[in-house]
Amino acid sequence: MQQQLHCTPRREKGSTEASVEQQNADPAVQIYSLHVDCKVTSRFAHTVITSRIVNRANESREATFEVELPKTAFITNFSMSIDGEVYPGIIKEKAAAQNEYDSAVSQGQSAGLVKITDRKLEQFHVSVSIAAASKVTFELTYEELLKRQLGKYELLIKVRPKQLVKHFQIDVHIFEPQGIHFLETDSTFMTNELSEALTKEQNETKAHILFKPTLDQQKKNSELDETLLNGDFVVRYDVKREATAGDIQIVNGYFVHYFAPQEMPVFPKNVIFVIDRSGSMTGRKIEQTRDALLKILQDLRQEDHFSFITFNHKVVEWKSSLLPATEENVASAAALVQTLAARGGTDISGALLAAVGMLDKHEGLPEHSVSMIILLTDGQPTSGERNVEVIQENVQKAINGKYALFCLGFGFDVSYKFLEKMALSNGGIARRIYENADAALQLQGFYQEVATPILMQIEMQYPENSIEGLTKNNFKLFFEGSEIIVSGKISNELDLLPVEIKAQSHTSNLTLKEEANVKEKEQVFQNQRYIFGNFIERLWAYLTIQQLLEKAISAQEEDQKALEAQALDLSLRYSFVTPLTSMVVTKPQQQEELANKPTEADNEKPSTIPAGATKHWENPFLSDRRRSELQTVSNRKMFSTVSRFRDAKRPQPIANEHAELLFQLPRQNERICLNIDQRAQTSVHLLSDPEQGLTVTGKLGDGKNHFVQFDINYVNPPVQIHVYTHAILVSHNNKNDWLSWTTSTSSTIQGLTVSVEKEKSVTASLPDTVTVKISLVRFPEDFLGLYFLNTDRFSDKVTGVLGQFYSKAQFRSNSNNDQRAVERLLRVSGSEHKVSRLYKKDYRLESTSEPVSCWSIELTP
Repeated sequence: MQQQLHCTPRREKGSTEASVEQQNADPAVQIYSLHVDCKVTSRFAHTVITSRIVNRANESREATFEVELPKTAFITNFSMSIDGEVYPGIIKEKAAAQNEYDSAVSQGQSAGLVKITDRKLEQFHVSVSIAAASKVTFELTYEELLKRQLGKYELLIKVRPKQLVKHFQIDVHIFEPQGIHFLETDSTFMTNELSEALTKEQNETKAHILFKPTLDQQKKNSELDETLLNGDFVVRYDVKREATAGDIQIVNGYFVHYFAPQEMPVFPKNVIFVIDRSGSMTGRKIEQTRDALLKILQDLRQEDHFSFITFNHKVVEWKSSLLPATEENVASAAALVQTLAARGGTDISGALLAAVGMLDKHEGLPEHSVSMIILLTDGQPTSGERNVEVIQENVQKAINGKYALFCLGFGFDVSYKFLEKMALSNGGIARRIYENADAALQLQGFYQEVATPILMQIEMQYPENSIEGLTKNNFKLFFEGSEIIVSGKISNELDLLPVEIKAQSHTSNLTLKEEANVKEKEQVFQNQRYIFGNFIERLWAYLTIQQLLEKAISAQEEDQKALEAQALDLSLRYSFVTPLTSMVVTKPQQQEELANKPTEADNEKPSTIPAGATKHWENPFLSDRRRSELQTVSNRKMFSTVSRFRDAKRPQPIANEHAELLFQLPRQNERICLNIDQRAQTSVHLLSDPEQGLTVTGKLGDGKNHFVQFDINYVNPPVQIHVYTHAILVSHNNKNDWLSWTTSTSSTIQGLTVSVEKEKSVTASLPDTVTVKISLVRFPEDFLGLYFLNTDRFSDKVTGVLGQFYSKAQFRSNSNNDQRAVERLLRVSGSEHKVSRLYKKDYRLESTSEPVSCWSIELTP
């Protein structure tokens, strides 16, 4: 997690604009609170980062919120609150959101919202202007499924506030029902004094890590206000495992199955290293490649077989066949590696087909072994076959499912999409190697992940008629230190969930069976404060989306569309920012920014694409129109942002064209148009009924004669509903749920039902209580309308600017009490008011073309 501030004084007439980073700027803009709250429940991590900033200057400042989050994470929520006004991020379909902002993009208003920072991290970035003496609270939530690598899970939090923070705190809660095998923390900035601020509590299944340094502990020295907090805060752990068919966990009808066998015999490997030595590998790249290969050679097991193929515009085989990894052969290979020099073109196709041909000969290779090809390249095919589509087709046809192909792309000149599709089509994975000082370690680390295959052809079998939405359950290879995860929904009422695992080990065919008692498994998670909602259901959705997107990369066009449609539906249903969705961040002055989730393929330098190869260099998650636009976007932009303001030329509401509140008097066939004098205050106490346990307040737009926010508060259940023109926030027991106007949805909390009708209204209903309905009007300006149903349920104790009309309002009888009267006297709470007949639009009605008759009254709260 990284937190930065940039302070930019608002431009005034006759002044120049200045922009400086916070560590060198006037310290008037301060982060006074920064809290990272991470809850890991059974590998699924839910992280909330809350930053509170105050502007102590006497003029406006620009505050920038930056958070580095894992690439594997999905953002689920973002909001900023400025002086009590909440601006949420709304997740929409990417194509629809992008079309909405295409005109703004063409006008050059787009800018990078997130940039790449690391091979593991992305950076979320948003800025907002805050007035003098004002406060802003930023809150970002993201979720990820921790991946087990080399025998451990790793939770990485990036820390860089760039200033001292009065209230700084990192909370990590871990709950693993299998039991915690080991737990460790690490940090790149820890000192003896800072270590005193770190506490760790742990029992059999739970752990709590708290890092809460004081201001003095954060300081580099006592005289300077410079912070020590700059670097990585890492938590690593693993869980206990028994020699069974894994561990099954169940919550609310969804299950997750973890399988990671240990201490099994390792398959001998037959591995061919296909190494690019073209001209673009000159210098540091070829040096780091040599260093890594020398280390990898030392890690080969004696029972392994290996060989090298190097290529530029020519393909050179070190030997005509694979050799056993004897001490002599390894030394001979090391001598070759030390002579590697870079020059010439890049014949990827010829090199890969030569590797497949060498494996096909399989002379003297062990009968029960695993064969794989590891390709390392930093460029694109410039020699031999150059059409990437043809290369992919030929390689897949040659491998024909017999071997696994792993593709490593060195740097940003390579076409990652090309390598990724080729790897996924042939039972492997792709990985980008970043051109950093640790590139050799990255190469070694990847090899270590695939160095110890212990199972082949793994099938995870569950009762077909009782499971829905099953994630991937067939796996070609399993490597020691990793983990297989399968999830799904139990569709029938099962007492026992049977599982059968079939696989091939080095010595035998393996069959493992297990039965999970559904009720017993669900009880494990009862009343655990570590639980955030239906976490296994969200884990299932996360895993399903990841696998659908991965499958779409190597699928045919029609299948790709179907896979993307499924992934999009889940992304919207569970509020995940994925490559198929966008988050629209609303800011003051009705400015909006659009944030898109990147893929690794987006993080590349623009390049000349070989003829006929265009299709595989595109982002499959974008429309044709957006692809052409994004060809001109600078490389390495991770999110795009588009600022949009309401068109000043659009017709504005005429004064008194509509009433702030229009409602029917109880037991009287008369409408009232209640106009509130907004000069008195912008927040209005509209209604309170102690017997109903209901309070409603409203907020008028700045300088406008209509409402832009309503707050509904219930006593029982204790729920607060905040309705804005851009979203709805439901708060209960310190939990916030954002609802979008763009989707019809409904949820119930202890009998209180909150229903959203897409782009129309939100209704809150509770048995034996008045129903509150708020309508959304989008034209000519966004505003909200309020009205009540079942108003006979109001008690005689109801009060408020609006509430008094439901208990203490009565027309005075006179001779003009007919349809032709233009003025009457209305008695409200003991005072008489002269009211006039007017014709106003009633935005509660489906059609607002014809005005309706009402009695107009103006009150000052």
